[in-house]
Amino acid sequence: MAARIWPLVKLATKVTIAGGAVYVACDSGLLGSSEQGSEALEKAKAAVPPALQDWMKYFGLEAQLPTMPKIEFSPVNSWNAGVRWTISSLSEAPTRASEYTNQGLQYVKDLIK
Repeated sequence: MAARIWPLVKLATKVTIAGGAVYVACDSGLLGSSEQGSEALEKAKAAVPPALQDWMKYFGLEAQLPTMPKIEFSPVNSWNAGVRWTISSLSEAPTRASEYTNQGLQYVKDLIK
């Protein structure tokens, strides 16, 4: 009986963990707009160092953590750059396809001669 229940318990645990991760991501704004994602990143930057210090004190570790590097990264600009590149590539696709087709035909014609 226990052998039949064990795979079900494992599956339920995995589904619970995945569902919790999705819930936390939605609740913190990571799956929202790019502005919400930027705000969530700023909140995480502000919350992580004090939490690490608290845990280090709790476990009795007195090591000094290095300071967090300043990262000048804007998810909004990166997302927009990716969208621009994708749209540009899609708009050039018919022209590129005809160029490559012509090159392929010329190559085949040269081989046949």
